[in-house]
Amino acid sequence: MKRRSLIKAFTLTASIAAMGMSWTIQAAETIKVGILHSLSGTMAISETSLKDVALMTIDEINAKGGVNGKKLEPVVVDPASNWPLFAEKARQLLTQDKVAVVFGCWTSVSRKSVLPVFEELNGLLFYPVQYEGEEMSPNVFYTGAAPNQQAIPAVEYLMSEDGGSAKRFFLLGTDYVYPRTTNKILRSFLHSKGVKDSDIEEVYTPFGHADYQTIVANIKKFSAGGKTAVISTVNGDSNVPFYKELANQGLKATDVPVVAFSVGEQELLGIDTKPLVGNLAAWNYFQSVDNPVNTKFVADWKAYAKAHNLPNADKAVTNDPMEATYVGIHMWAQAAEKAKSTDVDKVREAMAGQTFAAPSGFTLTMDKTNHHLHKPVMIGEIQDDGQFNVVWQTKEPIRAQPWSPYIPGNDKKPDYAVKSN
Repeated sequence: MKRRSLIKAFTLTASIAAMGMSWTIQAAETIKVGILHSLSGTMAISETSLKDVALMTIDEINAKGGVNGKKLEPVVVDPASNWPLFAEKARQLLTQDKVAVVFGCWTSVSRKSVLPVFEELNGLLFYPVQYEGEEMSPNVFYTGAAPNQQAIPAVEYLMSEDGGSAKRFFLLGTDYVYPRTTNKILRSFLHSKGVKDSDIEEVYTPFGHADYQTIVANIKKFSAGGKTAVISTVNGDSNVPFYKELANQGLKATDVPVVAFSVGEQELLGIDTKPLVGNLAAWNYFQSVDNPVNTKFVADWKAYAKAHNLPNADKAVTNDPMEATYVGIHMWAQAAEKAKSTDVDKVREAMAGQTFAAPSGFTLTMDKTNHHLHKPVMIGEIQDDGQFNVVWQTKEPIRAQPWSPYIPGNDKKPDYAVKSN
């Protein structure tokens, strides 16, 4: 009996060990990738779709055999629009989940929160949203726009005859690093064009702010002093009450155009856009651009949304940060294939000069030194169906200037990525 029991125990132990080995082998057969986006809180309106398009892109890559013969396994976390929680979740992804790369963040305050973690642990973050520049980390690839790829061209357009010949500027933003730094750059740029401080108004509201009645009334008063444009760096769900208040007070684009840097097709889903027709947004991609790559991208996204029963799947739209997410994941996969490894140092080296035929209709290039994409610039006008008509764009992709020439001392900073600490 004892012998039989021992044999049974040995068999059971061997079986458990074999199961453990098979689990280990199975885990080793996938490459874990992190997705770090707010799925709740004030930024969920913008970030949830980035998580979903990341999952779609991973499915697309896996359907073609994965990366270096291994399938990608997404690890999704929700930092809940809580900036310190972004850092905690980033550390968890890198140390516990052992992800090879992270795709995530929207606001600059969330990126600034995770940056020390990525630099300390030598992780790799792909950041897909336009931002204020003034950063160039070896642990981040920036697939959104720097100020010279969005903010500066947008203001130049507003000052041109086609853009309405604006002489006065109302800078309205959410109160954090991206709007404040962008507006510091824009104020300096406007000074260089002869615009006086008396013709620039600067106002900030907290995240989640909902009452724009007084602010819109003040915009109307300010605009009485001459041709005025509003530069909006309002982020997240505050855009809905802001645009609704513009409509409530009858402030039309023909009177005072608003150009937004953080409003795209996704944010307009929750708004009656008819009163907003003619207002502008500056991005590097719009869903409405007409080319075969974008036709497929939009169709794939709509099919994915429907197949996965995503909220508002019947109204699913693409936007600029979604395209930047899609491009970034594909570029990382290409670099890992080139390096024949997901090792951060090897992938970083292989990323230099990577190209990708993007839905924007342009072939985008990752700069060989500054970790930013060369991107086209587009200005779109809101249509009554919530889409944008492109009214102006660059002929070619523009190289990013992470260190803006409109901030003193930036000309002495290196044109290659260095750790921020």
